[in-house]
Amino acid sequence: MSGLFIVLEGGDGAGKTTQAALLAEWLVAQGREVVRTFEPGDSLVGKQIRGLLLDPVWGEIDPRAEALLYAADKAQHLFSLVRPALARGAVVVSDRYVDSMLAYQGAGRVLEVAEVESIARWATDGLRPDLTVLLDVDPSAGVHAKADQDRVEGAGAEFHARARAGFLSLAAQDREHYLVLPARDSRESIAARIRERVLELIQT
Repeated sequence: MSGLFIVLEGGDGAGKTTQAALLAEWLVAQGREVVRTFEPGDSLVGKQIRGLLLDPVWGEIDPRAEALLYAADKAQHLFSLVRPALARGAVVVSDRYVDSMLAYQGAGRVLEVAEVESIARWATDGLRPDLTVLLDVDPSAGVHAKADQDRVEGAGAEFHARARAGFLSLAAQDREHYLVLPARDSRESIAARIRERVLELIQT
């Protein structure tokens, strides 16, 4: 049984964690081994990188340095967790992956997206998800509604608007591997749409 790599993307507050949990529960019921994970930070090395990236105590970080730190987290994450799980046939469900780096560090920080993508693809050795679920949410209803914001969440309205546009642009370029859903639809309807699409992948 081959492994499957499914990623949930979207702005903060879009409900990615909730949908990841619902999808994992359903997949287990289908008899699949499921590994739930997230970026940045779901490795011993990554946990330290996450602290550097998100804790406001560090103040302003150069956008290029920020992008390189995210790339380092991804490289270690795939090495220590994602690739071993896929190799043994598990379904990996990840909260964020390369698209977040392209949307936030590329579009959001106004770096050249193609250059950021080159770094990200090198760090991940070109591994792409079988399916990316993009939960699209207006930042005013997502990240800006959060009381306690980390360094990236507090980057401002224009930053998050650019990031949202970046996510949508990526999905528009590769519709075959994306499922774009309004994040403010009901939790149940979103979960049903995701299950329907994942079932197609399982059955192929």
